[in-house]
Amino acid sequence: MGRAEQTPTPGKPIVVTDETFFDVLETYPLVLVDFWAEWCGPCHMVAPILEVLAKKYTGKLVVAKLNVDENPHITLKHQIRSIPTLILFKNGQPIEKIVGAQPKHVIETKILKHIKHSPRT
Repeated sequence: MGRAEQTPTPGKPIVVTDETFFDVLETYPLVLVDFWAEWCGPCHMVAPILEVLAKKYTGKLVVAKLNVDENPHITLKHQIRSIPTLILFKNGQPIEKIVGAQPKHVIETKILKHIKHSPRT
């Protein structure tokens, strides 16, 4: 976990693949993964919300995007049957799952349950 504490989190969503997925989960203690596809209208509705949350929680949360059409291994492993699906991972383990396009406050409430509060939050 020492590596995770020293690695700064980006202030915008990052793209993950079947090959990089586990590296990202090992590198960062709190990762919100967006399972999406280019053809998915609701996925495009959620994307701007995730951009805002990635910036707002820089240093505390990484938002990662995984295209389900291009990355079938991770998609199957996590039994993604509907998109968008968001899974919040803490220390590599799934702890929250949000299925469907949800408003910002719903997504943010799930995240806040797992972020250590500081005066800036």
